[in-house]
Amino acid sequence: MAIQRTISENCYVTKEGVYLYAGEELDTTSLIQFVNENRQRSATYNHYYDLYSGNHDILRKPRDRYLMRPDNRIISNWANYVVDTYVGYFIGKPPKIALDDDSTNERLQDWLNVNSFQDKLSEVAKQVAIYGRSYMMAYQNENSETKIAVAAPDSSFMIYDTTIKRNPVAFVRYSSYNNQLSGEVYTDKEITYFGNDGKVEEQTNHVFGFVPAAEFFANDERLSLIGKIDTLVEEYDRAISQKANQVAYFDNAYLKILGIPLPTDEDGKTVLNLEQDHVLYSPSADAAQGEVDFITKPDGDNMQENMLSRLKDDIFQTAMVANLNDEAFSGNASGVAIRYKLLSMQNQAAFEDRKFAISLRQLLGTALGLGKAIGTVSRADVMKDLQIVPARNIPLDVENEAQTASTLSGIVSKETQLSTLSIVDDPKKEIERMREEQAEDVRNNLQAMPSMTDQQKTNIKDSQSEANDDEGDDVNAE
Repeated sequence: MAIQRTISENCYVTKEGVYLYAGEELDTTSLIQFVNENRQRSATYNHYYDLYSGNHDILRKPRDRYLMRPDNRIISNWANYVVDTYVGYFIGKPPKIALDDDSTNERLQDWLNVNSFQDKLSEVAKQVAIYGRSYMMAYQNENSETKIAVAAPDSSFMIYDTTIKRNPVAFVRYSSYNNQLSGEVYTDKEITYFGNDGKVEEQTNHVFGFVPAAEFFANDERLSLIGKIDTLVEEYDRAISQKANQVAYFDNAYLKILGIPLPTDEDGKTVLNLEQDHVLYSPSADAAQGEVDFITKPDGDNMQENMLSRLKDDIFQTAMVANLNDEAFSGNASGVAIRYKLLSMQNQAAFEDRKFAISLRQLLGTALGLGKAIGTVSRADVMKDLQIVPARNIPLDVENEAQTASTLSGIVSKETQLSTLSIVDDPKKEIERMREEQAEDVRNNLQAMPSMTDQQKTNIKDSQSEANDDEGDDVNAE
């Protein structure tokens, strides 16, 4: 990360927009410098959020009330569509977060559920798509319970040191109400509450031992999806609004009346209003040569449609997000074809998975390393043993998977065979359930044997023998 700009002594900004601090401890002057820098950056964040929420610049453009032409302001909210489509694909189906030890993992799952962690992780993914970065922080509530919160980058930021490791120095949250600044600084030891001009109001120690926050981003450059397509979306708004203006302008076609005397009022003026009636009139004494028709206007519809189509294609190609309403998705619905069409989005998501995994290990290692949430466990052990398995929210081709699994019967182990089925989350547990069902069927059949024929009893014995053979094969395979 090369330093692009110096904010003040010991305070720097890299070309990726990362804040660096070269001093020992963050002082008041440096804190305010970073806060002011982030406030300036927030203007860009607010612009991106406006694009996502549909409050586009074209809606705020001043209107000319004397303009006699149509002035439509139409938005096509492609920014919202791109973000929601990608986030739904990336994390609509939440990733599996687990630990190896069964008892510890059970407590981990309970803690994740109590904290609504997957929902908060989805919000982080959406903020990353909109702003390019987001933050999650750990804190302890009044009952000394470890909790997780999401912080947006327009009111929070992380400061790193200048070493090659880029270790977090402090995490800062701030707000401003009635022009009164207030916020908190979280270091590896304490929480400092500050007011206007960075004046320290209170300091308390915390028990985490590390900066209790982590920055999430999709790429080192902190590029957001909306940042990539900003100008394309706004140009699409202008193009489609202009098209609507021209359609309205054609509807307001002018009637041309030449060489035909029309009735007049007391002042000798023809009772016509050019603006309201849309009429062009020129009288003539020779009514035999009169003309009455509409003035035709040039038709640029094909050129406009080509422009809109090009802009829309560029929006999705630049964002590397598939347009699921495209005709390409309606022709072939097979699982392989869909995955191929989603390849660019899949590559982007795979890259983001790795960035998210690093941040999740740092955050959960710090939050759970206290030993209060899931029992006695160290931060290093959590970071080492934590399993993060992403899942993609895409249509499943279960029929094709079932055919593949059936073909593998007798060629690979049952566990490998079942792993090809996306509907099976845990092949080992599925094998156990299959064995339990077989054993239950055998028990039920044995209870009914007194009323069975000899042939039925023989069939049951054969089934029980086959079940025992299958179990023995699974053990040998293991």
